Amino acid sequence: MKTRTLGTLEVSALGLGCMGMSVNYGPSPERDEAIAFTRAAFDAGVTFFDTAQVYGPFANEDLVGEALEPLRDQVVIATKFGFDIDPADPRRRAISSRPDLIRSSVEESLRRLRTDHIDLLYQHRVDPSVPIEDVAGTVAELIEQGKVRAFGLSEAGADTIRRAHAVQPVAAVQNEYSLWARDPEPEVLPTCAELGIGFVPWSPLGQGFLTGAVAASATFGDDDIRSRFPRFTPEALVANQPIVALVQEVAQDAGATPAQVALAWLLSRGEHIVPIPGTRRLSRLAENLAAADLVLSADDLRRLDEATAAFSVAGARGSGHEHYG
Repeated sequence: MKTRTLGTLEVSALGLGCMGMSVNYGPSPERDEAIAFTRAAFDAGVTFFDTAQVYGPFANEDLVGEALEPLRDQVVIATKFGFDIDPADPRRRAISSRPDLIRSSVEESLRRLRTDHIDLLYQHRVDPSVPIEDVAGTVAELIEQGKVRAFGLSEAGADTIRRAHAVQPVAAVQNEYSLWARDPEPEVLPTCAELGIGFVPWSPLGQGFLTGAVAASATFGDDDIRSRFPRFTPEALVANQPIVALVQEVAQDAGATPAQVALAWLLSRGEHIVPIPGTRRLSRLAENLAAADLVLSADDLRRLDEATAAFSVAGARGSGHEHYG
C-alpha cells in the first residue's frame, strides 16, 4: 500500500472508516467477526483506522482498541471528542468542547482503545460556545503530556482552521468530500494545501451511493442512518442517478469498478488527501484498496470533474444540518 502524510503522521493512502462495524448501517457484525475484519484490513495494507467516541457511543472505540492492540505500534489510530454524552442514556448527547470535557474524554478514549496515546485526535464538530483557540490550547497540553500525537478538526471551515492552526498545528481536517459532496473545494481544501494540513474525506463513496449498489428504488430500515438523510429520500435517489451513471461509464472505460473510480478521483485531487471508506466485507475492502493503484486518464478526470461540478445534487448532504463551523 502506498503511503501519504497527515502532518507528521505517515499513513496508508486509504484508511478504514470503522464506524459501520458498530452502528448506523443496519445490524452490526458479531464482535469476533469485526475484530478479525479489522486485522485483515491491516494485513491488506491499511495502517490508518478512524473511530470516534460517539460511534455507539463508545462501542466502536472499544472494538477498535481490542482489534488493534496486538498491532498498536504499526498503526495510526484516529478518534474524536466533542460531544457531552449522558452516561445514563447515551442517546442523549450535545455538542461540547469544554476543556475539562476534552481532557476526560481523552482519558476514556485511551482506556477503550487500550493505548497510552492517541495518534490523531479530532474535534468531531466545532462548538460555537467554546473559542477554537481554547480547544487547540487544550489539545496542545495533551500533546505536551504525550497522550496525543496530532490535532485534527472535523467539519471545520477555513477561518476556524486558521485560528486553530495558529495555536496548535493542525495535522488533518476531516470533512465530507466526494464526487457528490464537493463543498470543501472553494475554501477548505485551498486552506489545507496552503498550511500543509492533510485532508481526510469522510463518506468518500457517498455512503454507498457512488458505488452503484444503491438502487433508485432503495429503502432503508430505521437502524440505517441513511433513512434520515436528505440525499437518500426516494425523490433524491432518482434525481441523483446521473452521477452514478457517469461514474459507471468512466469505470467501464477504465476497466475498474465505480467505487475504485470515485476513490481514485479523490486521490488525484492532492497528495495530502487520504480517504477513509468504510466497509464490513473483505471483497469490498480489496476492491477499495485497489483504487490506490488506479490512475485515471486526464480525459476521465476532466469528465468527472466538469460533470459533477455542473450537476445540482438533490438533497442536503449528511444529516441535512451539516455546516462548517
